[in-house]
Amino acid sequence: MSKQTICIVSPALAQANNGNWQTARRWAQFLRARYDAAIASDWAAPAPALLIALHARRSAAPLARFCAEHPDRPSILVLTGTDLYRDIHIAPDAQASLERATALVLLQPAGMAELPPHLRTKAHVIYQSAPALQPAARSVAPHRHEILMIGHLREEKDPRTFMAAASRVAAPGARLLHIGGVLDPALGEAAEAAAAACPARYQWLGALPHAATRQRLKHAHAMAICSRMEGGANVIIEAVTSGVPVLASDISGNRGMLGDDYLGYFPPGDAAALAALIDRSITDPAWYAALQSQCAARALLFTPEAEQAALLDLVDNLLHTNK
Repeated sequence: MSKQTICIVSPALAQANNGNWQTARRWAQFLRARYDAAIASDWAAPAPALLIALHARRSAAPLARFCAEHPDRPSILVLTGTDLYRDIHIAPDAQASLERATALVLLQPAGMAELPPHLRTKAHVIYQSAPALQPAARSVAPHRHEILMIGHLREEKDPRTFMAAASRVAAPGARLLHIGGVLDPALGEAAEAAAAACPARYQWLGALPHAATRQRLKHAHAMAICSRMEGGANVIIEAVTSGVPVLASDISGNRGMLGDDYLGYFPPGDAAALAALIDRSITDPAWYAALQSQCAARALLFTPEAEQAALLDLVDNLLHTNK
């Protein structure tokens, strides 16, 4: 008996190596345990039994066409970040996507407040995941403390705050490293300028393969995420499942991932506050240990087994209900 087909429509494919692609890649792997799953920028005939669309605005056209041509087949819309915290509030095509989809998926629970009340009943939270890595062995008194930021250079990620923090940190051995390709040329120029102005504190490494990035992260002292908006950042998961504490901008998407009581938040755009957290993580071992403990507790939410079970449960129910 042939497997039912599922198409994951993603605005980003492998060459982008961003969060949307990592979600699509991982979900396709999970679904193949039971279904014939493929990733594409659009679906093609013969139509799949179920469509999964990532991003309300950027995948609006494929989702609209699928729902119009196959109203009897279920669809899932995954709200991945800028669509949840910006587009669905201002863009008619994104708003239409919310209404069309059979089910909505959020990557963390705080995002539920962004949805119109009448749509919350069809929304489901599925935490993303990453395989746990054995935390790297660290010396008792290391001479170098790498603070890693991971994300392509674009305004939503606010890399300027990370760059500005580099000139404000005071703790000995602190070195701020940024991994990510240039999506905004002006930010690429800013990164080069920051590296030239503060070479002992800041380095931009450019884009790296995912596996190499994860290994670099595993050996970091901490990871900084400065984003202005996030749907549910996979880099947070990759940090906490590697035993690396996170220093995070205090936004809804990060709170949904790390919890309201997390100690490592700083106001968005506040480079001085981020620098102060970096310094404290290096000079206050008890506080750093508390961050590690909080992250270890959250890591239990981000296992591949839990993500796959939640995804398969949703897909199975939608396909069974629509038979």
